[in-house]
Amino acid sequence: MSFVRAFVRWGCCTAAVASLAVPAFSADKKPKETAVTPEAPSYYGPQPATENIDLTMYARIRDEGFHHSHVMEFGSALSDGIGPRLTGSPNMAKANAWTCETLTKIGLENAHLEDWGEFGMGWQQINTWARLVSPDPEPLWMQAAPWSPSTNGPVTGEAVYVDLQSEKDLDKFKGKLSGKIVLLGAMRTTPDLTEPLFHRYTTAELAEMETYPTGEGRRGAPNLQQLLADRARLTALRTAAVKMMTEEHVAVIITPSRDGGNGGGTGIIFDDNGANIARNAQVKANAVTIPNAVMMIEHYNRLGRLLQNHVPVTLEVNIETKFTGDHEHGFDTVAEIPGTDPKLKDQVVMVGGHLDSWISGTGATDNGAGSIMAMEAVRILKALNIKPKRTIRIALWSGEEQGLFGSQGYVKKHFGTFAEPEHPDPAAVPGFQRQRGKLTTTKEWETLDAYYNLDNGTGKVRGVYTQENFAVAPIFRQWIAPLADLGVSTISYRNTGGTDHLSFDAVGLPGFQYIQDPMDYDTRTHHSDMDTYDRLHALDLEQGAVLEAIFLYNTSEREAMMPRKPFPHPELEKQQSAPIQDIYPNAVPPAK
Repeated sequence: MSFVRAFVRWGCCTAAVASLAVPAFSADKKPKETAVTPEAPSYYGPQPATENIDLTMYARIRDEGFHHSHVMEFGSALSDGIGPRLTGSPNMAKANAWTCETLTKIGLENAHLEDWGEFGMGWQQINTWARLVSPDPEPLWMQAAPWSPSTNGPVTGEAVYVDLQSEKDLDKFKGKLSGKIVLLGAMRTTPDLTEPLFHRYTTAELAEMETYPTGEGRRGAPNLQQLLADRARLTALRTAAVKMMTEEHVAVIITPSRDGGNGGGTGIIFDDNGANIARNAQVKANAVTIPNAVMMIEHYNRLGRLLQNHVPVTLEVNIETKFTGDHEHGFDTVAEIPGTDPKLKDQVVMVGGHLDSWISGTGATDNGAGSIMAMEAVRILKALNIKPKRTIRIALWSGEEQGLFGSQGYVKKHFGTFAEPEHPDPAAVPGFQRQRGKLTTTKEWETLDAYYNLDNGTGKVRGVYTQENFAVAPIFRQWIAPLADLGVSTISYRNTGGTDHLSFDAVGLPGFQYIQDPMDYDTRTHHSDMDTYDRLHALDLEQGAVLEAIFLYNTSEREAMMPRKPFPHPELEKQQSAPIQDIYPNAVPPAK
């Protein structure tokens, strides 16, 4: 239900109550007419100046979370026991089943899987290896790119280095690639690491987050149209190259691992969207039929230098993968602690994180950490036998890595959908720029109180981003004041992107992402083969789970719902498109 319709509904209720209090008047004397002011829903109305904080409950949650934690047990079961969880894969199905079963054992009710729709091909990596045969035998480090077909056993072939700057560069390779192993993409430098790979926020950095950037300091691409044009050109060039290589029956394509944000190199393989030769490679129609893999940059560079110096290179490659279907669906794991207050039990407080991952590591920090902290938060509340006024619901998403599919599907089903824009921008690149028309909401939209998300690795929680929800900041400040000894201090008005809270924020619901110490998330573990259980920090995960449990409890017990930003009206905006990097930074635009 839209804000306007909700406003009318509250007005009718108010008028009905007022009519019961009208005194009797004589027939010859008309009652004095008085205007009735409709009452706005509490999330648009004034909020209490002082929060009713239960410090005894804070102490109980802290004791359970720090002295009886299960968060590392959850982490080992998910990361070690199940492993990488690519959406649509058998491991993702195992993770859905395990989380559903575990949440039931914890004591949550209505644990189930929600189908958000078709994702594409089901796929898993079985085994991948490569070696340099000549001029010097040596093992090489690489991983299959997601949704690569198999080589059907080891293949040996001559390597060819293909660095394309324009389609004209393809001409010199035509008719020369049959049976070859192609190194596709420019070599990348590996500069010296002059800064530590591991970092915690300093007091000064946290203070800076509490400032609101203006002018040149605001986040955003300085020249979006140029960025779009460059990416579209590169995508078109790669599409043409893959078409030619397919026609010429190339044996294998190997691409260099991308820069992970630390200057490149350091023996890491990044296997995310940047590793895919084709956009939406999980969809059968977009499938790359040539076996393809991603190689550690130092090994890739050696091969490239040899070939540039006209030294013949022979490689042996084995890529073993398995497809499990062309039309696999994605599922979210959902469970809840039912509310008990007669007036508030139908309102819902949510916590979550994305359960899916990429394949080269085991998805421990991205985002096993966020998932197990959410699970531990609800476990803490159940262990304390909390009877919340509002329903507390956990949701663990899939499909986040390919574009927030799981959370967007859930929000669309339960809360609201956007119509197609009445006047679409003809210059927008489909799939890269978002265009939205009018938002139509559901009854459940009125009852979602807040959604809390963790998806920035294993780091300690230092505060929360309000997503420019200015009314919520005074509330959060009061909540975190008793947690200063845990390092929680910062309330930032800024928007932060790249994960599932945006699906809620987009439809006008309070969706929040916490501020976490970066640790080595951006330098080593994010979408890489280094994303393993070893990178998890137990004390930080315990702290994050405690904080989430406190936020869930506080939200569930407030008399008023959490304040919301103004109802979104994208159909009234002059600029109806926005870069999808705001939602998913690794998105690559298709060729026009």
